[in-house]
Amino acid sequence: MKSTITHSPANIFIFCALACEAKPLIAHFGLKKLPPPNVFDIYQHESIVLSITGVGKANMAAGVAYTLATVKAPTHPILINIGIAGHRSAALGSLFAAEKISDFDSARHYFPQLLPHAFCTTLPLETVSQPRQDYAQESLYDMEASAFYEIAVRFTTSELILTLKVVSDNQDAGITQINAVLVSAWITAHLDTVERLLVLLDKRVQHVQEGESEHFEQLIRQHHFTVSEKVQLKALLLRWELLSERRELPVTLSEFKNTRAFLEALSTQLARLPVVL
Repeated sequence: MKSTITHSPANIFIFCALACEAKPLIAHFGLKKLPPPNVFDIYQHESIVLSITGVGKANMAAGVAYTLATVKAPTHPILINIGIAGHRSAALGSLFAAEKISDFDSARHYFPQLLPHAFCTTLPLETVSQPRQDYAQESLYDMEASAFYEIAVRFTTSELILTLKVVSDNQDAGITQINAVLVSAWITAHLDTVERLLVLLDKRVQHVQEGESEHFEQLIRQHHFTVSEKVQLKALLLRWELLSERRELPVTLSEFKNTRAFLEALSTQLARLPVVL
């Protein structure tokens, strides 16, 4: 499938820990290696940039920060981590989007804002410092995602951050059986899905850049919101229009005694939105 993303300059940044994860993406999008000197291997073609960071949280964090400091990015870039992860029982080569990212060492949790039509199942993901083979929970295990998200959210809004993981090992096939050829083949099998997700994120950028919901001005003219409530209202309305594809609001302010109750109800409705096809 030929790439349909044509925007320039760069607005899509992909981060892989391993060269074998990156290889199919480099070929698919026609990326070319940027000339030295560069601390990391960075590839680009038109709007898409890919960096190979190396394994582990420190390498990923440094790779994201270095790339975004080196390659000119817009105000709201799309940032994606694509790589492999372990899981107790999921089939090798299956693709998942991270719905929650937890850092095993710091016990911090991150919640990406998923697309309304994600073309793959979502699972929680735990980032560890050492390869894990006990698969204690029915979640994904990797070594980079929490660091990726923690740095990424400093450069863009959470609605434009995505973590995709292909299962490389499970309780029946351990990490010793992973090899570069298999990893590249698994990533290759999901290139069409990656492409569709990038197109959806690319469309989302326009909504984020507009920054203000069509409902916002109407609501603040008709009702009194405090300054902090206005900030919350704008964020909730933007998320609703992104995740619900601009459906009418699920609640009206007249149903509630005050603006605070309205905001709480809208937040609850947002949490109930389905995010997976």
